[in-house]
Amino acid sequence: MPVTVLTQSSLPNHPSCRFGIALMLLFTYLPLVFSRTVTYNWDVSWVNASPDGFSRPVIGINGLWPCPPISVTIGDRVIINLRNNLGNETTSLHFHGLFQTGSNTMDGPAGVTQCPIPPGEMFTYDFVVQQPGTYWYHSHRKAQYIDGFRGAFIVHDPSAPFKYDEEVVLTVSDWYRDQAPGLVNYFQSPQNVIDHDGAEPIPNSALMQDAQNSKINVKPGKTYLFRVANIGSFVGSYLSFEDHEMTIVEVDGVYTEPQKTNQIYLTVAQRYSVLVTTKSSTDRNFVIQSTLDTDMFDTIPPWAQPDVNGYLVYNSKKPLPALPPLRDLAPFDDMKLKPKDCQRVLGRVDHQIIMEMDFITDAGVNRAIINNNSYVPQKVPTLYTALSAGKQATNPVVYGVNSNSYVLRYNEVVEVVLINHDDGGHPWHLHGHNFQIIDRSPTDTEYNPANVVPLSKTPIRRDVVQVRSKGYVVIRFRADNPGVQLFHCHIEWHVEAGLVATFIEAPEKLQNSLSIPHQHRKICEQQGIPTRGNAAGNTKDYTDLTGANTEFEKNNWGALITPPKKLAKMGLEFKA
Repeated sequence: MPVTVLTQSSLPNHPSCRFGIALMLLFTYLPLVFSRTVTYNWDVSWVNASPDGFSRPVIGINGLWPCPPISVTIGDRVIINLRNNLGNETTSLHFHGLFQTGSNTMDGPAGVTQCPIPPGEMFTYDFVVQQPGTYWYHSHRKAQYIDGFRGAFIVHDPSAPFKYDEEVVLTVSDWYRDQAPGLVNYFQSPQNVIDHDGAEPIPNSALMQDAQNSKINVKPGKTYLFRVANIGSFVGSYLSFEDHEMTIVEVDGVYTEPQKTNQIYLTVAQRYSVLVTTKSSTDRNFVIQSTLDTDMFDTIPPWAQPDVNGYLVYNSKKPLPALPPLRDLAPFDDMKLKPKDCQRVLGRVDHQIIMEMDFITDAGVNRAIINNNSYVPQKVPTLYTALSAGKQATNPVVYGVNSNSYVLRYNEVVEVVLINHDDGGHPWHLHGHNFQIIDRSPTDTEYNPANVVPLSKTPIRRDVVQVRSKGYVVIRFRADNPGVQLFHCHIEWHVEAGLVATFIEAPEKLQNSLSIPHQHRKICEQQGIPTRGNAAGNTKDYTDLTGANTEFEKNNWGALITPPKKLAKMGLEFKA
């Protein structure tokens, strides 16, 4: 194993920074001593659930829903044997926020790092967890996790830089009563443009702990670590604890300097770990309040239920309090957070990528574009093209125009300038990395490079960042994780609309260190999906893209294999 050498001149002087570096070194060597193998055998199938009082089919694991959390310790090897028993749908599984260093074949997005898993087949995910923190898993197949295939992924750290008595995993999300395939089909239809100007389906309700009115029993005078994750598919969530202060200690797997606040905002896919100290008395119980960010709705229909409560239960014999809905919205600004390891701003940018995003109407359908190209999955999974292309792997052409691919050299500092021409905000997620947020503009702010100044010498790092309406965000990361990494808006509707880019990271190193597992090849062969060749499947001339996918799917039914023979007139399937 290579040894990282830190000279005295390279170390920040602040004591907390020195502590953060000591933790980093500890993370490197501790797993070698205490690692274990944790195996999960999952039968993924349909079950019925009614988290908001309305019964509907959901995707469960081993006959149960909500899906179980994964709980491991840093350094553990995780093996998930997943059998798809969904009948008429393919699937895949992504472990959001985990870098998958050295295991890019296990990242999960179907059509990118693997083929979709067909019904009846087993697929094994096998990787070592190298990061502590709060993460989650979800299907990465055509908006499928809207139907409930999602759960928390917690990586414990024996050397965490904070202390607590007990831990609670707290999820928040939006929820739809209609199933994903029909919603996707209507959203990506000309009829939706006619009826609603192409707007996203509006969720029926909000959930906490995949339920409503959840009760969390607490003891007086204790400190609880709440691991909060927004596992929804569209809308951000506000969260506060009645008369209890939160102390932020981690975001998206990055330890932070402690920061007190009374309210946080989580875009879809973001996570916070907060410490909450309970009161000394058990005289009463308290409300945990959450509300969806209805500014993201095109309209607010009367049937929408954006509010959800949970409860800190000190005394089960006392009544549960009633509070008006959360409307005083003043969350903590995550740009003010400081990482515990005090990583300095990455300077000397080697590779700047400017992405301009917007929405257009194409063939009557609302489509997203990045630099005028809408993402379309290619005939060969992009990772498999990178592994088979030899020296041509550094040529972005071989991955197809509509894969929105950018090739990154190993270890270069990459700066992405994301310019949002849309009038809505967008939570962008990068696979394989977290990134420094160098600058984030207010709404309605034109990008001018002369105005971009790092907001901190030690900027916060996350793996999801919100770019505001008609604004921009500047992020940086080091390309030190060879693989194919997606960069996409985490609103599932926008993924289906093509708001996705692809980073091909150090493909030469990737070819020397990674191979496709036999089982993965097998499921591709069963479906007639090539595992070699350029985006079009051409193995003779990788620059010949004849036959590559350039048009989006005109009758998109999500993960369904056999769609309905006839499209029912949905009018507005978004309603209850």
